Amino acid sequence: QPLPPALLDALLLDFLASHAGLSTRARLRIGFDHFLRRPALASGRAGWRRYPVRLTATRIREAFVLDLGFDIVYSSTCPASTALARQLVAADFARAFPADAPLDRAAALRWLEGEQGMRATPHSQRSTAAIEVRLVAGGDELPLAALIDAAESALGTPVQAAVKRIDEQAFARANGDNPMFCEDAARRLHGWLEREPRVRAFRIRVAHHESLHAHDAIAASSCGLD
Repeated sequence: QPLPPALLDALLLDFLASHAGLSTRARLRIGFDHFLRRPALASGRAGWRRYPVRLTATRIREAFVLDLGFDIVYSSTCPASTALARQLVAADFARAFPADAPLDRAAALRWLEGEQGMRATPHSQRSTAAIEVRLVAGGDELPLAALIDAAESALGTPVQAAVKRIDEQAFARANGDNPMFCEDAARRLHGWLEREPRVRAFRIRVAHHESLHAHDAIAASSCGLD
C-alpha cells in the first residue's frame, strides 16, 4: 500500500503503546531505491533512473518529525575551464583567419566543424547532490517525486537514462549553457529549498567528482538541520 506520513506515525505510536511506561521515543529508518521513468532530451525515448532514498520518521511524546533524504546525480561543467577553452578556440580561429585577410564564411564554418575548431574542451564531471529535508507537518503524502523533479530542475543537467545521438547533442548544449562550480550548485539548491513550501528545514552536500584533480570538490549548506 502507499506509504503516507500518517501510516508511519501510526506505526511509531504502536511502538510506543507496546512499550508504555518504558519509552517516550520511537524512530523508524527506511532506505530504498526509488525509480522514476525519465524522457530523453530530444529523441522521444525514455528510460528508468534510480534515486537512493532515506526516510526517517521520529516520534517524541507529542511530536512527529519526518525527514526525507535523496541523492541526485548530475553533470557539472567547470566555468573556469570553459573560459580557458573559449580563449584557446578564439586564438586558434584568429591564427586560421587573420584580420588582414577577407573572411570566407564557408571556410570558417568548415574550420569550426572540423577537429581544429574544438581543440580545447572544458572539463566536466559526474556530480552528486545529497539532499536531506524535514517535511512540513500535516502532509497527506510523501512528495518524493515532486522534490526530485524540483532539485533536478534547479541543477539543470541531471544525468540521462535514454540517450541517442540527438539526446547527447542536447545534453552537450545544456552543459555548455550551464557551467557551475560546486558552490554554484549548492546555492541553487539552497535557494530552491528556501522557497519550497513542503520543507521546513534542510541540509545539502554536493560533490563534484573532479576529472582535473585527484580529489572531489565539495560544498555544503543547511538551514535548520545540523
